Amino acid sequence: MALSHPVPPLPVTRPRPALKLVKTHNLSRALWLDVRKQGIGSSDAAAAVGLNPYKSPLELWLEKTGRDSNLPKVDPHDEESPLYWGTLLEPIVAAHYTKRTGHRVRRINAVLQHPDADKHWMLANIDREIIGVPDVHVLECKTAGINGARLWKDGVPEYVQLQVMHQLAVTGKRAADVAVLIGGQHLEIHRLERDDLLIGRLIELERRFWHYVETDTPPSADGSESADTALKALYPCDSGTTVDFSDDRNLSATFADWLSIRQTLVDTEAIEAKLKQTLQQAMGDASKALFETGAVTWKKAKDSMGLDITQLLKDYPEFQQRYATTKPGSRRFLVA
Repeated sequence: MALSHPVPPLPVTRPRPALKLVKTHNLSRALWLDVRKQGIGSSDAAAAVGLNPYKSPLELWLEKTGRDSNLPKVDPHDEESPLYWGTLLEPIVAAHYTKRTGHRVRRINAVLQHPDADKHWMLANIDREIIGVPDVHVLECKTAGINGARLWKDGVPEYVQLQVMHQLAVTGKRAADVAVLIGGQHLEIHRLERDDLLIGRLIELERRFWHYVETDTPPSADGSESADTALKALYPCDSGTTVDFSDDRNLSATFADWLSIRQTLVDTEAIEAKLKQTLQQAMGDASKALFETGAVTWKKAKDSMGLDITQLLKDYPEFQQRYATTKPGSRRFLVA
């Protein structure tokens, strides 16, 4: 595993046990989220260093600086959410881990904090502590559904490895087991040993991110969908003013490169459309076509039922006022 920015490792010292920042046994979710804003938690680690496939450093920065009110919120009670099923199945994964390995586990009802004062921002929530095993003490429980399963085909995904290394850094433990339930019926158990070199790099990169938080400086957007969402939440409205970047060579070059890439995409899409249409025309009404290097299908989807809103309002015009809602406008980024 390689982090994106090579930095010298910290000197290796004998780890000390973590501090208990706050007990979570009767802590509400709202208060727990407030505590998490005091530092970088283990589930934040990969996002803080730009290696989380679902969250950018910019989105994480909005959360840590209290600017996340405009960000989409995950409802922990939404049965379509991975968070809901992950929370619901965590005890089952832990119980099956014990059944499979014979190792007993117990909850740690606290938010843990790194014992070193210069790393006070390193926090961790541990799913379970493994009892009576001298070489491994931390259990991380995961679930992977249909879409997430592909990330586990080569073992523990990088962003989860960073989460675990963060936990080992905070707790001072030597190893962790990651138990993942894939597709609701296949349990895998992976052992991750402490890597002090990796932990040293991770700490320095997390420290850089936390400096952004402490100085109220947003990190650069990284081109991800998460960063796009974060920018929309950070700047939801325009002020009507004009900024002049004519003398800024870097931004002027960025604008020129953006225009060039846009044109390249337009040209590429036109070529792609022509190639696709050539294949479709050759297939005619066939459902599938085979080629030397692969295959393609062209099938009719099932009919679906829709609602003719225009005709409905024409027949019942009073519905227009009775059920009218206001849809907030969004900013559009266009070439002037």
